[in-house]
Amino acid sequence: MSAVAARVPAIVAHGGAGAHPTEGRDELRRGMQAAVAAGFAVLSAGGRALDAVEATVRVLEDHPRFNAGRGSVLTSDGTIEMDASIMEGDRLECGAVASVRCIANPVTLARRVLESGRHVLLVGEGAQAFARTVGVPECDPASLITEAQRKRSEALHRATPGTVGAVALDRHGTVAAATSTGGMWGKLPGRVGDSALIGAGTYADSTLGAVSCTGDGEATIRVVLARRALDYLKEADDPGYAAKVAVDLLVDEGRGGGGLILLDWRGRVGWSHSTPLMPVAWMSPAHEAPELAF
Repeated sequence: MSAVAARVPAIVAHGGAGAHPTEGRDELRRGMQAAVAAGFAVLSAGGRALDAVEATVRVLEDHPRFNAGRGSVLTSDGTIEMDASIMEGDRLECGAVASVRCIANPVTLARRVLESGRHVLLVGEGAQAFARTVGVPECDPASLITEAQRKRSEALHRATPGTVGAVALDRHGTVAAATSTGGMWGKLPGRVGDSALIGAGTYADSTLGAVSCTGDGEATIRVVLARRALDYLKEADDPGYAAKVAVDLLVDEGRGGGGLILLDWRGRVGWSHSTPLMPVAWMSPAHEAPELAF
């Protein structure tokens, strides 16, 4: 059940953990601002947290500068394989897809999996077949590959943010989280990271809060980072502290780098990252325009 006192809407988004880009910082800022504004418009109109995180992540998937949807990084075979998940915190309803190639907005396909109520995670050709049955349009995979990704070497890619995600609290006290990614540069075909895994890359519980993670997927999976972050939040009742301790866990026990955003059931915000860069944007009624940490 939602926390009754938590009725002030809020949304937070991240644009992926990584190194500082050598160029395009203004483009990243504008993309983050547009994404969080889209999600907050849903909340301001009385909409659901689930709709807000989907709207936010769709903007980032459509933006060629982020590693999700259009602009996803390439596998070792030069193809795109995308992962996404979404979760609503009242009844722990969730849906996820992995290794999809022909879907411009994987977060929406993950939402359809959630709504189906039968499965949590669909992958590859099975996910594509499901998309056709629920009316999620397919696209030419080539349309998702940007010229920048074709030309970018692995070294240059390290200056590009990775996985994107959002967490939100609506007027009803419901929290939701969503995460989407093209994965890691040069990954083997069929590799699935944390972004498709509930509890690792994404988690939401309206009695606690919502989390979206980014960074080294294998490390995040090892420590079940999103769920562990909410455990720390329950113990400390401090979103910033919980986020920091969770990232310390990622580095020390997961043996990898990355970050996360966290929103608690009151609408308090926390985030942390071990990488030089993780663009973060957030909005609430107290902010007339998106706030940025960049």
